[in-house]
Amino acid sequence: MVKKTDNFTAEQLERLSTLAETSSLIRSELFGKYQVKRGLRDLDGKGVLVGLTKIGEVHSYILDENEMIPVPGRLIYRGIDISDIVNGFGGEERFGFEETCYLLLFGSLPNQDELKEFEQILSHYRKLPDDFVRDMILKAPSKDIMNLLARSVLGLYSFDANPDDTSIKNVLNQSIRLIACFPALAVYGYQALSHYHGNKSLYIHSPRLDLSTAENILYMLRPDSKYTQLEAKLLDLALVLHAEHGGGNNSSFVTHVVTSTGTDTYATIAAALGALKGPKHGGANIKVVQMFEDIKENLRDWDDLAAIEDYLLKILNKQAFDRAGLIYGIGHAVYSISDPRAVILKAYAEQLAQEKGLADEYNLYVKVEQLAPQVIAKVSKMYKGVSANVDFYSGLVYRMLNLPDEMFTPIFAISRMAGWSAHRIEEIVNAGKIIRPAYKSVAVRRDYCKLSER
Repeated sequence: MVKKTDNFTAEQLERLSTLAETSSLIRSELFGKYQVKRGLRDLDGKGVLVGLTKIGEVHSYILDENEMIPVPGRLIYRGIDISDIVNGFGGEERFGFEETCYLLLFGSLPNQDELKEFEQILSHYRKLPDDFVRDMILKAPSKDIMNLLARSVLGLYSFDANPDDTSIKNVLNQSIRLIACFPALAVYGYQALSHYHGNKSLYIHSPRLDLSTAENILYMLRPDSKYTQLEAKLLDLALVLHAEHGGGNNSSFVTHVVTSTGTDTYATIAAALGALKGPKHGGANIKVVQMFEDIKENLRDWDDLAAIEDYLLKILNKQAFDRAGLIYGIGHAVYSISDPRAVILKAYAEQLAQEKGLADEYNLYVKVEQLAPQVIAKVSKMYKGVSANVDFYSGLVYRMLNLPDEMFTPIFAISRMAGWSAHRIEEIVNAGKIIRPAYKSVAVRRDYCKLSER
């Protein structure tokens, strides 16, 4: 009996896949010949300049007599260093995500009255439209929450009286509403997944008006709605650190590209969500956690540095873990010496590990962080240094917070809605041309051949 794959036989699909792959392959030397910056990156890591922004800045080097000198990474929101922002609200023992959203959207830190007003607006919009959860989420539960988020965002278009109005006033209103309701979309998506695909009990808790974004996530997610203040503060910190990363990261660049076409806010955010889902972007922290589970299973002694180094070599040589040849969470397109987000999260991860009795696991992460750059240098040529990125420790923090793996990337999306919204508004305000980079065709010219002669 012939085995079928949908409407194709397995043999047909194999043959057509080979044709598609062969016809799409471009010889690698052609990229150098035509000086194509693959991924819009230079070999020195600076990146091809494609735009200007006032929202976020990623700083990783200084120029000294035209020579790039790597420095510890800095992340700057609207001119303010992320470390100062974290120390600011952290020193006052309060949550910081709402303040960060205000800063990214409006360009300055809010005073007490402005922050209170903004928090009240967010609280008012946290709840989803009537019947939306039943009709859009529970009736068609998705096996991937990021896909459900994209579909849900597109669904919200139908509940908007002026969905195609791209005036700043309307787009700002849409953006604030999306920032507010994203936690509910993500959590309810997880609850539907857990119930319909995981055979677990279904819990739908309505968001509370008196809780912060981080608190509401934990309140809606957990069956008993209970959480500690430390857990909420750590999740709030993660939201702040993921809220923005300059216009050059993939999903924010997608936001600029799609916005430049003149399309609506919902279509734009759905596109950004598709970009963030990828394991090379927002999905990387799940890979980090999975990689460490594999490492723990295959190493008897977590203190044996030689054994850890040997296993990391196996991962790089595609002999272990997922055979992709990547040490997930190590290396970044911009940072070389350090990722400031990873530095901040690492300190808090250590505190949480001590409280939860997971010091040995935390120490394993530290050892891998130290050894991975040396191992990578042995295997491949590096044009700049590599260090742990934010995904390296965010996955550990989320795991220690008992967050389900399926929620890791959606939490990233909840946070990044603030940055995407700011970049969309910036693109509209500056009324740029449609973004359309050039591609050079390297196909061989051919004559059309009649069907009977092929």
